[in-house]
Amino acid sequence: MFPIIDKEILSSTVSKFIVKAPFIARKRKPGNFVIIRVSETGERIPLTIVDGDTAAGTITLIVQGVGKTTKLLLSKDVGDEIVDLVGPLGNPTPIERHGKVACIGGGVGTAELFPITRALQEAGNTIYTIVGARTKDLVILEEEMRGCSDELYVTTDDGSYGRKGFVTDQLKELLDRPQGVDAVYAIGPLPMMKAVSLLTKKYDVKTIVSLNTIMVDGTGMCGGCRVTVNKEMKFACVDGPEFDAHTVDFDELMMRNRTYVDMEKAADHDCRRLNVELQGGVNNEVR
Repeated sequence: MFPIIDKEILSSTVSKFIVKAPFIARKRKPGNFVIIRVSETGERIPLTIVDGDTAAGTITLIVQGVGKTTKLLLSKDVGDEIVDLVGPLGNPTPIERHGKVACIGGGVGTAELFPITRALQEAGNTIYTIVGARTKDLVILEEEMRGCSDELYVTTDDGSYGRKGFVTDQLKELLDRPQGVDAVYAIGPLPMMKAVSLLTKKYDVKTIVSLNTIMVDGTGMCGGCRVTVNKEMKFACVDGPEFDAHTVDFDELMMRNRTYVDMEKAADHDCRRLNVELQGGVNNEVR
């Protein structure tokens, strides 16, 4: 069991957890992730390690409630425990001194981007960070990202905060500067990462993406996270999760990630129905 030491609500659907996991805290590096199971009968899901404290023996996870398991995790509080937590898994992000680096986080992908951005700055890079979200309420870790960036830009789809538009709008302006950009690291929804990749390919700028695929065991055994990279099959959990964006077949990956959409909706529906029953209420939405 892995006890929750602290919890902070970042938005209506996103919370930050500090979890006691001393062995993982000692070994984790930027880009590593864990596989967790919230309950004995629950599914296994991957979560990126956002931060860690070796002395305290803790790791930080940031979770967005999008399905049954993540919403169940959001219902946990300080003193509760996570049943299983395995890691660190995956390959650490390749941290190099490129020069001028654009770090792009979309939605909760900003949480995954944070330790990578910090490591890139510590390696001597000039960091231009772009944080994107659908709306102001979903912008997370703005001040933390500002602390490890030379320039920080915020974009929202609806224009409720920062620049109205997409992260690619701001990225294009950076790429068009006389000094340009030497490398790009992008983490977020697959359509966002695809759009970033298509843009940077025109400028011939090295681009690294972290792929958020379906995972079960995180050790390459199940094959659920397979992705085509440079026309070869790779497993995101053991070959990644970071890959050269210009070699990833995003269309195939997006289609594969929709494999269990109907099952996920059914599980989420059952979860909401149970919550209503426990609260003794009636909700037409879950009928």
